[in-house]
Amino acid sequence: MADPLLSVRDLVVEFPTRRGTLRALDRVSFDIMPGEVLGMVGESGAGKSITGAAIIGLIEPPGRIAAGEIRLKGERIDNLRPEALRKIRGKRIGMVFQDPLTSLNPLYTVAQQLIETIRTHIDCSEAEARKRAVALLDRVGIPAAARRIDDYPHHFSGGMRQRVVIALALCAEPELVIADEPTTALDVSVQSQIIEVLKDICAERGAAVMLITHDMGVIAETADRVAVLYAGRVAEIGPVREVITEALHPYTRGLMGSIPTLTQESDRLVQIPGAMPRLNAIPQGCAFNPRCERAFAPCFTERPELLALDGGRRVACWLHDTAKASEVPHG
Repeated sequence: MADPLLSVRDLVVEFPTRRGTLRALDRVSFDIMPGEVLGMVGESGAGKSITGAAIIGLIEPPGRIAAGEIRLKGERIDNLRPEALRKIRGKRIGMVFQDPLTSLNPLYTVAQQLIETIRTHIDCSEAEARKRAVALLDRVGIPAAARRIDDYPHHFSGGMRQRVVIALALCAEPELVIADEPTTALDVSVQSQIIEVLKDICAERGAAVMLITHDMGVIAETADRVAVLYAGRVAEIGPVREVITEALHPYTRGLMGSIPTLTQESDRLVQIPGAMPRLNAIPQGCAFNPRCERAFAPCFTERPELLALDGGRRVACWLHDTAKASEVPHG
């Protein structure tokens, strides 16, 4: 079996404040294999975007990685100096941000931004970089790319700007692409096109993708595996079809139940009671216990670790621990 392209182990991200230290990620662990698309889902505040920012080294001070390791092809990158990390960012790890208007400089043309990025990471002339940039824009579906490359970002629609951002993330042929909510502000038809572009280009180049989203439909269409985050912890991870059709964690089941289907009629969708806990009020034991209808004694006192099950699935839930599950009250 191939070694992971990206390996994250026991990652902890903290934000010191005047009222105490807030832990945004609490011992998060997962792998991404070469060429794999790993979806990362959860409610707002689950820790999805912070995970992506930590991997690429964009945690804003005073936030910091307090513990754990991040390895890219076996090389540890979380403890690199800023200059060494800048050489990896863009070259080996590309980032597609949620809002293209915040990741494209409005004062520079698309050509200037693409050519500068290409020449920063690849030794080539300006003419060669421009040719490469035009080819990238054409590949991501920008019509008349040779002419439109000299336009400014505001000349493009939202969907076209997102295509430019994807081209920017891929221009140095990275090994890993982190896509943070790349389709949130787009209509459904454009969402599908953007996802197809991202999948096709990464498949052609053998790049792996970490797809951060709250949209399970996007995950179902795109991902090979999915990691479900809750309150800065991994609740469940496994092959996407199995997680969608047979969720193991009560939180995952709640997410799946809240999605409307065309195959069965229902008066009401499943609703998960309550809300994601604040970082300064995460409960003892399982963080999901106040919202879980199946919580029992250990859930309120002991934190469940990710338990490895058959089929490459892992779940952090006492219901799947043989010894603890025997304590579940019946009747």
